[in-house]
Amino acid sequence: MGNLTPQPKDWIMEIAAYIPGKAGNEDGKKLIKLSANENPLGCSPDAAEAIKAASASVDRYPDGGSSALRAALGAKYDLDPARIICGTGSDDVLQLVANVFTGPGDEIIYVRYGFAVYEIAARRYGGTPVVADDRDYGTDVDAILAKVTDRTKLVYLANPNNPTGTLSSAQEIKRLHDALPGNVVLVLDGAYAEYLDTEEDDGALELARTAANVLVTRTFSKIYGLAAERIGWGYASAEIIDAMNRIRQPFNVTAAGQQAALAALADDAFVERSRTHNRQWRDWMTAEIESLGNHGLRAVPSHTNFLLVLFEGAVSAEEANKALMEKGYVVRWLPGQGLANGLRITIGTEEETRGFVDALRAILEAAD
Repeated sequence: MGNLTPQPKDWIMEIAAYIPGKAGNEDGKKLIKLSANENPLGCSPDAAEAIKAASASVDRYPDGGSSALRAALGAKYDLDPARIICGTGSDDVLQLVANVFTGPGDEIIYVRYGFAVYEIAARRYGGTPVVADDRDYGTDVDAILAKVTDRTKLVYLANPNNPTGTLSSAQEIKRLHDALPGNVVLVLDGAYAEYLDTEEDDGALELARTAANVLVTRTFSKIYGLAAERIGWGYASAEIIDAMNRIRQPFNVTAAGQQAALAALADDAFVERSRTHNRQWRDWMTAEIESLGNHGLRAVPSHTNFLLVLFEGAVSAEEANKALMEKGYVVRWLPGQGLANGLRITIGTEEETRGFVDALRAILEAAD
C-alpha cells in the first residue's frame, strides 16, 4: 500500500501540452515576436481606457453571465443574446463543447494541420481524435465526411484555418453540414473571421441561427488586440448553450475583460484600420516570398493575419527558424503539427514585416 501513487488517466498522458509562441530566445533576449498572431497595432484606445477604468475596482466579482457583452454581440450580429456564451478565450468554449458532448469511445474529427487545441480537447475527455487528410494544406470536406462513423460526436473546423491560413467557402461549409448526421456537433472556429472581406464570409453564424447542431466560436484576441484579457464567445442553439452553461466556470470573464470587449466591439474604425493594414502587408509579404521561389520557398494563400511559408529548397524551415532568432525574429515552427517544412509568420508592423523579409533573404542568400 505504501508504494502506491496517484495515476493520471491514460488519455491525459497521451496529450501533448500546448506550446505557445516564443517571445524570446534561450538567453532571455527580447525578440521581435511574429509567432502568436497578435495585432501589431495593439488594441482600440477605447478598450485600453476601459481596462484601466475597470481595473480600478477589483473587490467585486464580475458579471457571471457577461450580460452586457452578450447583448452587445447580439445587437452587432443580429443574434439572440440568450444563445451566446462567453469564455476565457475561444479556447475555453472549444473545450466546453467537447466536455458536454464527448467522452471515452467517442470520435472527434478535425483536419490535418488544424488548430493544436482540437487534439487536446478531444483527448481531454477520453475521446478519440480522428484526423482527416488535407487538400493542399486546406480543408477537404469529402475527407472529413469519409471519416464519419456512428461513434462520431464532434467535428472541429477552423475557418479560416490556423496554422495554414486557408479558407473554405460558404458552399463547402453548408455541404459539410448537410451531410453530417444530426447528432454530430459541427464546431466552426472563426478566430480569424474578422480579417475576411464581406464576400468571403463563410455563412457560419447564419447556419448556427437555424441548425440545431452548429456552434460558432469567435475571439477578441486577434483583430481586436485583447489577447492578454482572454475573451471569447460562442453561438449555438439554445439547447447546446444551456448544456455548456451548466459546466462553464462562474465569473470566467473578468470585469476588465468584459468592459474592454464592449469598447473594442464598438470601435469599428480600429477594426477596419487593422484589417486594411493586415491586407496590405500580408499581400506585400506574399509577393516577397514568391520572389524567393528560386530558393525553394512557397507561401500558402492566406485569409488571416499570418502567412505559412513552406521551405522546399536548400535551407530547411528548422534552419531558417534558428537563423531568424539569431537575427532577432521569432516565428512559429510547427513540427509537432506535421509542419516541419513550414514557418508560420504573423503580419507585423511595416517595420517588422520589412525587417523580417530582409533577414530571411539574407539567410537564404548566405546559404547559396
